[in-house]
Amino acid sequence: MRVAIVAESFLPNVNGVTNSVLRVLEHLKANGHDALVIAPGARDFEEEIGHYLGFEIVRVPTVRVPLIDSLPIGVPLPSVTSVLREYNPDIIHLASPFVLGGAAAFAARQLRIPAIAIYQTDVAGFSQRYHLAPLATASWEWIKTVHNMCQRTLAPSSMSIDELRDHGINDIFHWARGVDSKRFHPGKRSAALRKSWDPSGAKKIVGFVGRLASEKGVERLAGLSGRSDIQLVIVGDGPEAKYLQEMMPDAIFTGALGGEELATTYASLDLFVHPGEFETFCQAIQEAQASGVPTIGPRAGGPIDLINEGVNGLLLDVVDFKETLPAAAEWILDDSRHSEMCAAAWEGVKDKTWEALCTQLLQHYADVIALSQRIPLTFFGPSAEVAKLPLWVARALGVRARISIEA
Repeated sequence: MRVAIVAESFLPNVNGVTNSVLRVLEHLKANGHDALVIAPGARDFEEEIGHYLGFEIVRVPTVRVPLIDSLPIGVPLPSVTSVLREYNPDIIHLASPFVLGGAAAFAARQLRIPAIAIYQTDVAGFSQRYHLAPLATASWEWIKTVHNMCQRTLAPSSMSIDELRDHGINDIFHWARGVDSKRFHPGKRSAALRKSWDPSGAKKIVGFVGRLASEKGVERLAGLSGRSDIQLVIVGDGPEAKYLQEMMPDAIFTGALGGEELATTYASLDLFVHPGEFETFCQAIQEAQASGVPTIGPRAGGPIDLINEGVNGLLLDVVDFKETLPAAAEWILDDSRHSEMCAAAWEGVKDKTWEALCTQLLQHYADVIALSQRIPLTFFGPSAEVAKLPLWVARALGVRARISIEA
């Protein structure tokens, strides 16, 4: 099978979208398939790679979105269509499509290649968080157009599936995320690391892992700051790092971590808190659970599927998350229940492997390819879909209206 992956984000930028694409590429390689990746280039002076596991990475220019540093955008160029035409994949995998992926969805229709869209980033939610309400409304219109151009949309949680359906998106299937239960494991807990955080050994260690940006809501952890019984550990980097350090001067900020260092950090926590309400899945919660750490998350988005209240953690209402967090943390950290919740956290995710999830994904590929062979796709025509295509995207792709032709 030949798979073209068009990703809104890729290495050296590390986030949930990148992580999922890497796991898919590894599975494709291990099972003898071929792949090509089209992705944004590196920003600033970061080093970018041209290959991964021998698969070619085709780069497009990157621009920043004003006010939203967390969403660098790959600029679609005419070469995107040309690269897809030359590679001639069996299927196009759109990883969290918005601008680059949106353009690729139109290119897929032009080239009569079936496509699957992976819903992963709540762009509309981000827009609201950054007080850009008009952009949020326009975002849903665009997301609907892009996803309905594809033959299937895969969404990671029940909440995201419901939201997509509410906004008129069709052919939605559930596809969650796997976790590396060998890398993230309770056995990675380090007494030495814990002592470096709390030399007294008397405090409970509560942590967060993720990008330090507005949509993550990390400032809500301030409810646990300044306490004599809790040490906050905040892992990550981003535009709000300085602001958060000033807000929580007693917290330990480690910067971004990866590999074994990240796995050891997760396992050395007593409680993990993710306060952001815009997570379509929230891989960080799953990685914490695989490390044997109970979790607290918002009663919104992906965490609703991951946290079994009172068993492996708690869900808090977004509106008063900061205010209710201290009592919730105290309840979980109580010695009478903490060890039992740690065991439940690990037990609930130990079998959710990337291998199993990627096997499901390849079945989705096969189903869509088979369907497209039975029901031929159409070329672009003078339709409502073309009318919704932004002029700058149309020019970049070289799209020209034409009469729809059935095979």
